[in-house]
Amino acid sequence: MSNAKIAGLGFYVPEQVVTNDDLAQKITTSDEWIRERSGIEERRYAAPDQTNYHLAAEATKEALAMAEMEPKDIDMIIYCTLSADYIFPGSGVLLQRELGFRTVPALDIRQQCSGFVYGISIADQYIKSGMYKNVLVVGSEIHSRGLDFSDEGRAVTVLFGDGAGATILSATDEDCGILSTHMHSEGEFAEKLAVIDPGFTKPERNNPDYWKPGGSAFPYMDGQLVFKNAVVRFQEVIAEALAANNLKPSDIDLLVPHQANLRISNFVQAKMGLPDEKVINTIQKYGNTTAASIPISLTTAFKQGRIKKGDLICLAAFGSGFTWASAIIKW
Repeated sequence: MSNAKIAGLGFYVPEQVVTNDDLAQKITTSDEWIRERSGIEERRYAAPDQTNYHLAAEATKEALAMAEMEPKDIDMIIYCTLSADYIFPGSGVLLQRELGFRTVPALDIRQQCSGFVYGISIADQYIKSGMYKNVLVVGSEIHSRGLDFSDEGRAVTVLFGDGAGATILSATDEDCGILSTHMHSEGEFAEKLAVIDPGFTKPERNNPDYWKPGGSAFPYMDGQLVFKNAVVRFQEVIAEALAANNLKPSDIDLLVPHQANLRISNFVQAKMGLPDEKVINTIQKYGNTTAASIPISLTTAFKQGRIKKGDLICLAAFGSGFTWASAIIKW
C-alpha cells in the first residue's frame, strides 16, 4: 500500500490589501479593536474580474511547478470552498476547465474551515487504495463579496479575506507522507456559524429582508460559542492525532492551525507547550481565508524554510458545522 506524500504546494492571494484602517472608513471599528480581538492587521480582496476558480488556478499552477507536473498528471481534483462561483455546478469542474485537466473526477467539499483537512483525508484514502496516483486538493475563497459592510455585520466582516492554496498529494513507497487523519462533526450548533438564506428549502427565496444589513443572507456567528468550542475541539483532535501515532506534543516540528483567530492559535500553542518557531500563523496578513488558510500557511512555512525532510507536521482545523479535523504528516 502506497503512502500519500506532499509533492507540491502553492498559494495565491489577490493584490488588493485591505487594512483595518480601511475597514474603519466603512464601518464603526478601529485597528486596535480588530487586532485585540483577532490579531488581524490586514487581508486581501479579489479584484472585480477575479473568480474563486481563478484564485485556485493561480495556486494550482505554483503547486504543479513545485511538483514538476503538468495538468495531465493529475488524476483527481478535490475542491474545498464555502464561496463557490455558482450554487451549482461546483467550482471543481470550473478549475478543471480553466487549466485543461483531463476528464478526471472533480469533487467539491463543503466543510468550510475544516474543508482542506477533510480534502486531504479523502485524497489520502484514494491514494492508499491504489485508485489514484496524484490528487490535487485546493482550498479557495472569495469572502469579500458576501460580507455585511454595516455595523450589524462588523464582528464577522473584519475577520475574513480572499485567497487560495493548493497541495498535490502523490503516491510514494518512501517512509513519509500522511500518517493519519481524524474528522468530526456536531450539527447541534449548525446555525451558530452559518449563512442561512436564501436556501432551496425556503418558500420565499426572493425575500428582500435577506439582503438587509444584519439579514440572514450574510454570515452570522455566535463568537463566544464558537471560540469556546474551538479551543476545546482543537485540543481534542490534535491529542487524538498524537495518540494515534504514539507522539507527544514536543515531537511535533510544526503546528499548522486553521487561521480563525490568533487568540485561539495562541491558546492551543500554550496548552501544547510549543515554542513560537513550531507554530505558523498567517492570519495577521491574510485574515481568515477559511478552506484556504491551512494550505496558505503550510506553503508559507515551506517557503520560509521552516519545514525539512523528516519533520512531523500537524494540521488542525475547526469551523462551521461544527466540523473539526486534524492530520499528522511526515515530510
